[in-house]
Amino acid sequence: MKMYNETRKIMHTDAKCSAMCVRVSSLRSHSESVWIETEKPISVEDAQRAIAAAPGCTLVDDPATLTYPMPLDTAGKDDVFVGRVRKDLTDDCGLTFWLSGDQIRKGAALNAVQIGEYLIKVGNVK
Repeated sequence: MKMYNETRKIMHTDAKCSAMCVRVSSLRSHSESVWIETEKPISVEDAQRAIAAAPGCTLVDDPATLTYPMPLDTAGKDDVFVGRVRKDLTDDCGLTFWLSGDQIRKGAALNAVQIGEYLIKVGNVK
């Protein structure tokens, strides 16, 4: 319920979302399996390009070498690492992916600084 409530609170929306959380021991990083539904179908390649170009995201997605985001590799880093981008087999507008990021840096401290910097940049805070 925490993930459900936090998503709606952070995004200031009543958007429908569904989440399943599993606690697995890791030193510093959290990981999530994410499913999204877009208004129009989007290809895996377009999604990967968007993720790779997004500030604060790093695409790590190479099935040929089994290279995907892993908690041990993302600890101590600022970006959120995204991989295993796949089409949802049951929904033309659905995508699934896996992400991992340092819960202290991106999940708390750095995130707060970046939000503050953004608000100053767009003129909402002085």
